Amino acid sequence: MGRVNGSEVITIERFIMEQERLYPEATGELSNLLYDLCLAAKIISRHVRRAGLSDILGAAGAVNVSGDLQQKLDLFANETVRNSVQHTGRVCVTASEEDPEPVPVPPGKAAGKYVVLYDPLDGSMNIDVNVSIGTIFSIHKRVTRKNGTAGLADCLQVGKKQIAAGYILYGSSTMLVYTTGQGVHGFTLDPTIGEFLLSHPDIRTPPVGRYYSVNESNWNRWTPPVQRVVAAFKNGEGKVQPKNARYIGSLVADFHRNLISGGIFLYPAATNYPQGKLRLLYEAAPLAFVVEQAGGRGTDGCRPILDVVPESLHQKTPLVIGSKDDVAFAARILSAEAAVGAK
Repeated sequence: MGRVNGSEVITIERFIMEQERLYPEATGELSNLLYDLCLAAKIISRHVRRAGLSDILGAAGAVNVSGDLQQKLDLFANETVRNSVQHTGRVCVTASEEDPEPVPVPPGKAAGKYVVLYDPLDGSMNIDVNVSIGTIFSIHKRVTRKNGTAGLADCLQVGKKQIAAGYILYGSSTMLVYTTGQGVHGFTLDPTIGEFLLSHPDIRTPPVGRYYSVNESNWNRWTPPVQRVVAAFKNGEGKVQPKNARYIGSLVADFHRNLISGGIFLYPAATNYPQGKLRLLYEAAPLAFVVEQAGGRGTDGCRPILDVVPESLHQKTPLVIGSKDDVAFAARILSAEAAVGAK
């Protein structure tokens, strides 16, 4: 784990420092912000592993802005990420799936040049059954004037302007995968020393995947083109070979497996989710940045996710993401449907 030539161990701190040296203009602020997120990951990971033994399981009794039942660990993760980044002077505002509005740094605290958007605990409905869950994060540069209060305008930025994005997977091991636009790298937490070690350098996802991941219980709620796409991945069509179905129900877990092994994840629009279900800013855009840096592709079926301009903080979107050729096949069929509907 993290070994090069059989002997060298590379911690995430060392890796980020070495990457920083490649850019003489770097100030080190982004590197330190990534360290802040590593700290949050360690704290959340510790609590996730204790979840079966302590009183943090189960619903907190509230519903978040997106209508999901909030879990106790959701709320803990939300506060942990915010507290890890908000008092450092590197961040001006945060926004989370769990909060109705952006949260600027408190009055009297130094406001930095970065914006952090995050899903604190993706897949949290799986907490009680011990299935892998994760944290997704996205980092932008501030666009409002420095001496004002940061807010919504700083959060509503198109995905291609992200300067960093990634996720933390709390599974059989805890992994942090991130990109700053210079490839995708994965680190595994060694709990004995409390360090993330380089385990997956320069991740490249295969152009054609082995798996397709979709909630097929929504079949009757999909349009015929969506049904055709899923049927092609199930049964084969033309040059598309049949794939194995794998669906966990935690976006981070499904995405990570497909990133490493090759595959496609779909959460299309349906009659009960006409705009899709996943959140553009907290889920789709950061994962699209990661997958494209690994040689894959992310789309809403018509447009690249990274080109979608957000109009609201909790905007939802259809998502088709994963291996490049598989996503291209799906996008051809879905975009043709959209073109016909536009006439």
